[in-house]
Amino acid sequence: MNRREWIKNSMLAGAAFVLVPNLKGLASLDKPKAEDTVSASQFGDDFIWGTATAAYQVEGAPGVDGKQVSIWDSFTHKRKKIKDRSNGDVADDFYHSYPSDLQLAKEIGAKAFRFSISWTRVVKGIDGQINIKGIEFYDRVINKCIELGLEPWIMLYHWDLPQSVEDLGGWANRKVVALFANYVDVCTRAFGDRVRNWMIINEPLGYTAFGYMTGAHAPGRKNLGAFLAAVHHTALCQAEGGRIVRRNVKDANIGTSFSCSPVDPYTDSEKDRKAAKSLDALLNRLFLEPCLGMGYPVAELPILKRMAKYIMEDDLQNLAFDFDFVGLQNYFRVVCRHNSFVPFIHASEVPAKDRQVPMNELLCEINPDAMYRMIKQFDAYPRVKRIIISENGVCVPDLLDRGRVHDKQRIEYLESYLKKILQAKNEGAKVGGYFVWSLLDNFEWSEGFRPRFGLIYVDYATQKRFWKDSAFWYRDFLKR
Repeated sequence: MNRREWIKNSMLAGAAFVLVPNLKGLASLDKPKAEDTVSASQFGDDFIWGTATAAYQVEGAPGVDGKQVSIWDSFTHKRKKIKDRSNGDVADDFYHSYPSDLQLAKEIGAKAFRFSISWTRVVKGIDGQINIKGIEFYDRVINKCIELGLEPWIMLYHWDLPQSVEDLGGWANRKVVALFANYVDVCTRAFGDRVRNWMIINEPLGYTAFGYMTGAHAPGRKNLGAFLAAVHHTALCQAEGGRIVRRNVKDANIGTSFSCSPVDPYTDSEKDRKAAKSLDALLNRLFLEPCLGMGYPVAELPILKRMAKYIMEDDLQNLAFDFDFVGLQNYFRVVCRHNSFVPFIHASEVPAKDRQVPMNELLCEINPDAMYRMIKQFDAYPRVKRIIISENGVCVPDLLDRGRVHDKQRIEYLESYLKKILQAKNEGAKVGGYFVWSLLDNFEWSEGFRPRFGLIYVDYATQKRFWKDSAFWYRDFLKR
């Protein structure tokens, strides 16, 4: 995750992003009265409850059993790129500790486990050669999930592109479409006999904007043309990946996931309202509407006209795919004002700290109503069949105290957001599941290890796991 950097880098023209513990207003979130306490049973028997992880953020074990180098392996070893100078070489060592970590997910009470496959573990280089050792690792993870009663939900791409593909130009080179298609074909043929639930791409705006426009994430490029090319090729892969899963996996449940934030104008002026519409098109519509057969939101983002040189015959119709669900991932609300100095979108954020609203440790606004609003916004599209909250969580300053972490703020956050999800569902929104981000504290991309989102505290020095109070709360919530 960490969509925050896109806003900071693209709209605030290089303003420094400082990671400090700042929870002003968080404790002021209304604590539910006993009669208002939400429980899993209120969502219905068929609602899916799970936890989530991502390969580079938890696995570690670079180079082990034939794993190839990814762009995040390369990027993190450029020491100035990560704020705490860390990398994912060890992370949570999930590659070796997955049996006990999956046992934790079961003990918490989750019924589903979302994880991503590392492209670089299962395919060697750009020639499509299969790495059997990598296939065997994910076989073991899937089989362990099934043994424990955890339904596996696979995310095919969570940002760790093979460096060999990046050397060709990465997402900015059209060759990535064929290479990605081969990778999806390998995964679905290997695991489709046991895995029904598939997600194609995680938060495409994140890696296209951070990786190819602002340079804040791997591969660290800063080029508008590369960004626009990456957007188009990603949108093609999003749909093509869906078609391959449909072809290879019987009765597959297929989706893809988007980070999203409601965007409000700072004032009611015409310029601020126009800025909000532009930013909404960028943050919430850029990748969703093409897969729904609506094309790109060019009217609100005229800069997308420059994408024409990357669009080939039949591309526009090939952007669409009939997904079974859409993954919605919301962490914060955005308030913006008109800013003529910001190119293309003419909008800049009004930071949460300046508005004196509740914030998490990354200075993002905590606003449970933002989740409700995004569910309603996505649900209003006729072709969105179902919504899965494929990520939601919060980073707060977790302190280990005699084997426990008393994270009252995270509990209040989760309960307040779940209440808003339930409200939307009760009003008829097609919400079918919720995955907490995340099961474990993990490597949080360019922020390193300081932000902690997990239900389970990880002591990175010893690799010991400790239950946070929020893990006990989630377990009890699922029992209620």
